[in-house]
Amino acid sequence: MKKVVFLSVFWAIILWISPCYSFFDANKIPSFSELAEKASPAVVNISTLKVVEVSERLKRFFSPFKDRDPFNEFFRKFFEDIPETKRKVHALGSGFIISEDGYIVTNYHVIEEADEITVILKGGKKTYKAKIVGTDPETDLALLKIEAHERLPYLRFGDSDKMRSGDWVIAIGNPFGLDHTVTAGIISAKGRVIGAGPYDNFIQTDASINPGNSGGPLLNLKGEVIGINTAIVASGQGIGFAIPSNMAKEVIAQLKKYKIVKRGWLGVSIQDVDENSAKALGLSEPKGALVANVFKNQPADKAGIKVGDIIIAVNGKPVEDSRALTRAIGRLKPGTRAKITLWRNGVIKDVWVKLGERHKHVASIQGPSSVTENGYILGMKLRPVTQDDVEKYNLSEEKGLLVIAVKNGSKADEADIRPGDVILQANFHELNSVSDLEEVIEKNAKKKGAILFLIKRRGQTFFRSIAIKEK
Repeated sequence: MKKVVFLSVFWAIILWISPCYSFFDANKIPSFSELAEKASPAVVNISTLKVVEVSERLKRFFSPFKDRDPFNEFFRKFFEDIPETKRKVHALGSGFIISEDGYIVTNYHVIEEADEITVILKGGKKTYKAKIVGTDPETDLALLKIEAHERLPYLRFGDSDKMRSGDWVIAIGNPFGLDHTVTAGIISAKGRVIGAGPYDNFIQTDASINPGNSGGPLLNLKGEVIGINTAIVASGQGIGFAIPSNMAKEVIAQLKKYKIVKRGWLGVSIQDVDENSAKALGLSEPKGALVANVFKNQPADKAGIKVGDIIIAVNGKPVEDSRALTRAIGRLKPGTRAKITLWRNGVIKDVWVKLGERHKHVASIQGPSSVTENGYILGMKLRPVTQDDVEKYNLSEEKGLLVIAVKNGSKADEADIRPGDVILQANFHELNSVSDLEEVIEKNAKKKGAILFLIKRRGQTFFRSIAIKEK
C-alpha cells in the first residue's frame, strides 16, 4: 500500500513540474533566422568619402582661433609655401531602405560632411551613389535617396511606444565593416537621456551594437523598425541606444517634404522642478517645467505665460520635466495653436499659444538642478543693486540684490549661486533690500520649507532653490 501511495505521489509531482521544464525547452526559445533573412536585404552598408586638404588641417591645428588668432598673419605666411595635398578619408556605417523607390534612413553623423556617399546592398554586388535629401543634426537623422531603376526591398516602421522593457529585439548592421551582422537582445530601458541633444529619448538595448552599426535598424519580432541604432557606451558592454521609431517617423516625413525639420517654438527658458522648488510653489510633487524666463514678443509672452509658471501639460498630455516639454513643443509645427496647461499660484490655468519656429541655434536654458550668520544670509553676502551695477551686469533696471560673496560649502554654494549673480525675487516677492529677503524667509519660506530665487546671470534668468528648516 505504501509503495502504491509513493508511486502515485511521485508521478503526480512529475506531471506537475513537467510544464515548468517546457519553459526551458529549446523549441520555446525564439529563433531569429527567418526574421533576419527577410529583413537583411533592406539593410545597407553606407560608405562615405571625404577629401581633406592636409595643409588646411595643419592650419586648423596650429591656429584654432581662426580670424581672431593674434598669430594669424604669421601662420598665413608660414603655410603659403606648403603645397596643398589632398587626402581621402573613408568611413563606414549602416542604413536601411524605407521605400521601394530608394529612400534610405541613416544617422546624420554617418554622412556628416561627406563629399561622396556610396550605398552597398547585401552581398556587395550592387552599389549606388546616394544623394542627401535632408538632415536633422538635433536628432542625428538623415534621409538619403538612390536611383536603382528597380523595386527595392524595404522595412516598415513599427510603434516604439508599444515596446516594453524586456521585449526581444534584433539589430542588423555592419559593425567594424562586417557586412550584415545580426545581434539579438532585449530592450533594457526606454526614455534614456544621454546628453546627445535637446530631444534625447533613447531606447536602451543590450543587443550588441558596435562602431559601424550606426544608422542600422532595431527590429521587433514582427520585423518592424522600432529604433535606429545611434550610440554606444564605449566603456560598457551590452549598452546601446536607439532613436525611437515614433520620433524618427515624424522627422523623416518632414525631411522628405521640406528637406529640413520645422519645429515649434514657445519662447521660454525652462528648468526642472526639484523638491525644494515644489515646496516653495505649493506643488504636491516635483513635476512639470518651471518657466525661468519669457522672451519678449515671443509666443509665450503674447499668450500671457509668466516667469514662475509651471507648465504641466501640452494639449492635454502631461509634462513630466523640462525635456518632456522641449520634446512636446518640438513635435508640433510652427503656427500650431497649442493648449498649454499651467500651475500658477496654486491655480491650474489653460492658455492657447500660437507657436513660432524654433531656429537651429535657439535652445531653452536649463538649470541644474543657519539663515543669517555674520552678515551672510544662507551663505551669501548681499547688497542692493546700484545704477553702476545696471550696466556692469547687463540689467534692465535698478532692482534686486547683488551677490558679492558666497561661503564655500554653504547652502547658497550648494545651490550654485555665485558672486555677481543678481537675485530678483524670492518666492515671487521682489527684492530691493536685504530686509526684504529676511522678511520673505521669516514669513514665507520657513513655513513652506524652501525658498525659490529668481536669479539673473550674464543676461540670462533662471531659478535656484534652497531648503529652509524652521527652528
